[in-house]
Amino acid sequence: MIFVEMEMETVKLSQIVMKWFPDMMPFLKQNELNSLIVLRDGLSILEQEDAMEIIQYSICEHQSSALLH
Repeated sequence: MIFVEMEMETVKLSQIVMKWFPDMMPFLKQNELNSLIVLRDGLSILEQEDAMEIIQYSICEHQSSALLH
């Protein structure tokens, strides 16, 4: 058995949105789109379901931090 280790990749949320859900771009705030996301195995193998989960989590994180200020 051969294991190929992918390197972690840091991308902006906007890259994930553009790849999977470009229609969502106008609905996200700039600070959300600029969020840095670390992908364990890189953007090239990110699946659509995982991309949506990352987007949802990022939006929730920005909303909860806005409430704390």
